[in-house]
Amino acid sequence: MALFDLLENPVANKVKVICLFAVVASATSVFDTTTPLSSAQPIFKQELLEIQKQTVSARPVFSSIENTAVRKSVFFNYLLPAIEAKNAEILKLRTSISNDELSAEALEALALKYRLNKGASKEEILIALDILPPSLILAQAANESNWGRSRFAKDYNNYFGLWCFSKGCGTVPKNRDEDATHEVATFSSLKDSIDYYVLNLNRNQAYHNLRAIRKEQRDNGNLVTGFALAKGLTPYAQTGDEYVASIRSLIRYNKLEQYDL
Repeated sequence: MALFDLLENPVANKVKVICLFAVVASATSVFDTTTPLSSAQPIFKQELLEIQKQTVSARPVFSSIENTAVRKSVFFNYLLPAIEAKNAEILKLRTSISNDELSAEALEALALKYRLNKGASKEEILIALDILPPSLILAQAANESNWGRSRFAKDYNNYFGLWCFSKGCGTVPKNRDEDATHEVATFSSLKDSIDYYVLNLNRNQAYHNLRAIRKEQRDNGNLVTGFALAKGLTPYAQTGDEYVASIRSLIRYNKLEQYDL
């Protein structure tokens, strides 16, 4: 399959043209598959990123992209707009809370949504209701979905390995233990997948430490970074600290903290 056929519904001739440039670049080792995306020559990398961000709306077929650097570029730029929109939504709501623009009923509804005690203070709500750094979301999505190529990402928009626990809530994974009850969560869109992922990290008691790290960064006037918050992800996978190390490696190797600014 030609690289410019990587979209289910190609949307712009400019995308086709720049992807063709990427193929030529790959043939001359401009895109070295052994190196991170950031090492690609800027004239191709920046053009590819900008064109994708402006024009690509259809879901890419990641498995059709053989060049590693190009696949990374397409993957990150497919997810980034939804991530940025979610964080903007959260920041807007945080501002409304800080400025006392919400009613007592609205605050109580937020406390319930984030599994806080009844009558939770604004400060308690703001600890739970906060952004997640794009670098963290991108790294976890890449890890959990195999760069968008997993069956659950392709068929169910589940980029984060998310489970649910009520019968019929998702799809039963193959080779599930007989006594297990979990299902793999399914989503109608990338937005829904990101919404649920963010909500899970912001309210699940298992990630209390992640939220504490985020609060400490804010209290100290520091940038909230994915590298720092990754330390709170030990419960996300059975491998614990090894999982944290893999997420941090993805962040650093692909220079994802540039998106946290």
